Amino acid sequence: MVSKTLKKLTQRNEFYIFIVIMLLSVVIEIRSGQFFTPNNLVDIASALIVPGMFAIGAFMVIVSGGIDVSFPALASLSVYTATRILTDANYKGGMLLPILMVVAFGALLGALNGFFIAYLKLPTLIITLGTSSVFKGIMQGVLNSTQIATIPIGMKQFGLGALFVAENQSSGLTSRMPTAMIMLLAVLFIAYIVLRYTMYGRGLYAIGGNETSAYRAGFNVRAIKFMLYVSVGIVSSLAGLIRVCMMGQCHPTNMLGMEMMIIAGIVLGGTSISGGAGSLTGCMIGTILIVMVQNSLILLGVPTFWQGFFLGMLIILGTGISAMQVSRAGSRAFKKTAGEAAK
Repeated sequence: MVSKTLKKLTQRNEFYIFIVIMLLSVVIEIRSGQFFTPNNLVDIASALIVPGMFAIGAFMVIVSGGIDVSFPALASLSVYTATRILTDANYKGGMLLPILMVVAFGALLGALNGFFIAYLKLPTLIITLGTSSVFKGIMQGVLNSTQIATIPIGMKQFGLGALFVAENQSSGLTSRMPTAMIMLLAVLFIAYIVLRYTMYGRGLYAIGGNETSAYRAGFNVRAIKFMLYVSVGIVSSLAGLIRVCMMGQCHPTNMLGMEMMIIAGIVLGGTSISGGAGSLTGCMIGTILIVMVQNSLILLGVPTFWQGFFLGMLIILGTGISAMQVSRAGSRAFKKTAGEAAK
């Protein structure tokens, strides 16, 4: 029983990424002596919140056989629009209205992606590249976006809220575990239930495996795809709202360019780049690795300009592993088919 469990574990990407995370943690701890301090662990968890929420949405798209590169621009536009409206109206209330506004804007922008991809059957990557530029253009041209240095008080208070405070006994440094962590855990739980226990979740995997077969099996491919991009728009916009609240200001461009980092983490976690296979566990483990690399290079004494290099290598490694998995799966399927034909 134990040997079967170990064999099953060693066949999964998640196992090896977890080992890499452990080894990297030990190396950083040996070099700096600061990795396993309470405040550093809380800092890493805090840094995971926004990328983690982005990753959940992007993961569902990749599982369905697509690649969405528009979610940072979508989140930026919906959050900037909501924050600008609330600021101009001198809004003094709590978080409920900002959440409802970004959910509405995110759903609307996600529906735009969903319409082109689900109903016009246009390629996901091309459409999301196009809508990403459209969202940026609306934000910079139509809205004439500039940095909003003072956000509504309710949003600011939410960003400053903490579940607890961790202190480094040796240095005296403290770090807050943001209240926003609850939102990440809630979105993760909902996504897990949807993907594992609903027909909609099974439909996403089926579409990613073979869209024609999914249609023949009775799945409403158009409706599933459309709702996918609406939900991705909502989750991405919520992630953007959390980022603005935690920063205490709204910058129209500081989330742009995050898509490659997020996609790299998802693929590193074992999600097939061609769709149909992957787990939320692997998605989050891969994202944790990316966040660790981003946040821990300074502890290793590595200059920050090398960050792009290491992230680029992780992207190459992740896509390479995914391509090898797809190739091996295709080879096994061919051999199986050939063997059955020979009988």
